[in-house]
Amino acid sequence: MIPRKLRRLQGRQFGTLIGLILLSVVLTILTPYFLTVSNLVNVVQQSAIIAIVAAGITFVIISGGIDLSVGSILALGGLVMADALQAGVAVPVAIVVGLLVGLAAGCVNGLLVTFGRLPPFIATLGTMSAVRGLALMYKDGSPISGFSDSFRALATGGVMGVPAPVITMLIVFVIAHFILTRTKVGRYAYAIGGNEEGALLSGINVRFHKIVVYGISGMLSALSAVLLTARLNSAQPIAATGYELDAIAAAVIGGTSLLGGEGTLFGTLIGALIMGVLRNGLNLLNVSSYVQQVAIGAVIIIAVFVDMALKRKR
Repeated sequence: MIPRKLRRLQGRQFGTLIGLILLSVVLTILTPYFLTVSNLVNVVQQSAIIAIVAAGITFVIISGGIDLSVGSILALGGLVMADALQAGVAVPVAIVVGLLVGLAAGCVNGLLVTFGRLPPFIATLGTMSAVRGLALMYKDGSPISGFSDSFRALATGGVMGVPAPVITMLIVFVIAHFILTRTKVGRYAYAIGGNEEGALLSGINVRFHKIVVYGISGMLSALSAVLLTARLNSAQPIAATGYELDAIAAAVIGGTSLLGGEGTLFGTLIGALIMGVLRNGLNLLNVSSYVQQVAIGAVIIIAVFVDMALKRKR
């Protein structure tokens, strides 16, 4: 017998997948440019960056938290990595430096939430502003551009026709899925998000594991910075502005509950693809960027409304 909770999650994922298919069908009817190989590849490539950020946020939301600082962390991590590359540091080492910046920033969020006892919304809202300020202060707000072909290949290259960012995204999701479903970090994240007091009484080190999930979120944000910087051939202090909303929307659309304790990475991946398809379709239809903001906001509101409605029904 499949547990009822698992059946609900599978049902949400199936519904999200059907939503993605229906959205694609509608856009195919409205514009002949949507269902082309080049456009679909472009959609998946654009979605890869948000999807990786959303994977990290999924860990945080499942544990009962929220992370509004991912866009700022992405910008700062990208700048530090880019500066290292410009200084002649080897590409793998520079990437590790950027990842460590993201990990450190994420752990700071975790410390503020646990030992600082700040609500996650307030803590990460504060670090969103502070980290963005650090990014603007870095190099006096100037972008860093011009990188080697070997680094740019991380975004422009591919294997057997599959773009490198898509390969990176799939690897990240496979590893993240394993961590979430097969390790203590994942199991404890579900337990903490479902009932933090119960998790604490059962002997789980709640503070430590909250710091871990925020660290994962920060590190994956920095990993997204690698792809974005390689794709644009530039690291900018204003990069990734608003990415936190898209990432949270992707997770919630995919069935991750904002109340914690529920969610899957497969659902988050589908949610990220929905966001990517929606943005791409609106661009192909020449819809104003202002209207696009309204549409994205409406999608977020609807997703949260559905999540809350299902919670109340249960």
